[in-house]
Amino acid sequence: MERTDTKERLLGATLKLISTRGYLGATTREIAREAGVSELTLFRHFRSKERLFEEVLNTYTFLPRLRELLPELEGLPCDEALMSIGTGFLETLKERKSMVRIMFSEMNTYPEKVRRVHKRFIDETILTLANYFRALQDRGRLRKFPHTTGARAFLGMVFSYFQTEEIVKGRNINKKEMQRTVGEFTDIFLRGVK
Repeated sequence: MERTDTKERLLGATLKLISTRGYLGATTREIAREAGVSELTLFRHFRSKERLFEEVLNTYTFLPRLRELLPELEGLPCDEALMSIGTGFLETLKERKSMVRIMFSEMNTYPEKVRRVHKRFIDETILTLANYFRALQDRGRLRKFPHTTGARAFLGMVFSYFQTEEIVKGRNINKKEMQRTVGEFTDIFLRGVK
């Protein structure tokens, strides 16, 4: 029990410090101090700062939420399922807005190892949604299209909206606007614009 608690404290401290100081600005010493453990304990649990960052992405981003959500969407009409996915993605981005903002500001200065971790995480999120689309295609519920491109397009619409409104313009998207916009994106994605 204590090992899990220590790991959770380290992950929470990492999320907090990366969200305020960025990956490059948050040192392992500060993370350990914030979690109330020694730096040696941090390295016993995670071996490296890169591994700790990877675990933060695997714990606090949309990927774990998407994996939990997909089985719940079985049998739902495609538009309802995509509404749930799009809304969940947008809510997660809003919850992690500080982390998203700072990651984008320093991404070009990340060491190569960290860039690979971040890219792998993005690719895995897209692949998870792409596999869902492929399963729907196999059952005849969606027309055939490159499922990875479709996943990238759908998540890209939602992310671009979040980035423009919340990061660039500094707005706070309310629940009603979120539902309306994700609904419009879902309609465009499923039915096109013609």
